[in-house]
Amino acid sequence: MSKKNPGLDFLEDPDALEGRLEDVGDYFQQNKNIVLGILGGIMLLVVGFFGYRYYVGTQDETAQVELFPSVYQIEADSLKKALSGDGRNPGLLAVADNYGSTPAGDLAEFYAGIGLLKEGKYDDAIERLKSFSSSDLLVQARAYALIGDAYMEKKSFDEAADYYRKAADYKPNKFFTPGYLLKLAIAQEQAKQNDKAIETYNSIIITYAQSAEAASAKKYKSLLEATVGES
Repeated sequence: MSKKNPGLDFLEDPDALEGRLEDVGDYFQQNKNIVLGILGGIMLLVVGFFGYRYYVGTQDETAQVELFPSVYQIEADSLKKALSGDGRNPGLLAVADNYGSTPAGDLAEFYAGIGLLKEGKYDDAIERLKSFSSSDLLVQARAYALIGDAYMEKKSFDEAADYYRKAADYKPNKFFTPGYLLKLAIAQEQAKQNDKAIETYNSIIITYAQSAEAASAKKYKSLLEATVGES
């Protein structure tokens, strides 16, 4: 017997080990339904998880096949066919509604938002674009900016500024962020947030001095400051 650690007696005593195993066996017999129920539940979760992954994968393949013809149509400005289908392809709205849990279905929400925005259906476009979600560097920021565009068309300038800000703050980069900031400053002007607009113009001028938007920011800032000075 170990004097240092009595709790490890069974490691040195085969009889003690046998007794422990018998205790475990007795516990299992007395609680068999509970133990089997727990094990069965775990197995169902594992099978369900992998089954769902497989289901989403196959659904995504189908959604991709149905999505891409509509993407080509929307790029060609065939908006009605792109959104509602052409008899052979179901259209973006149907793909988004039928396959919303898949990446392709999510992308259909994005393109549907673009089509609805072009059609002047701003509230519907906003709803679709808000349903879209992506970790992509370009597309998520673009979705925020499109929501801002829709709010601008509705003359909801405060909301437009909020979404242009989201676009500008989403993974900032020298290629697209200056354009989103310029839209933000214009929306802030329209919302009578002149101090914020000047601050945003300055952000473009200082942080993105080499961008094409920097020249526009300087011009618009001067015009705004002149207007504010006159008022």
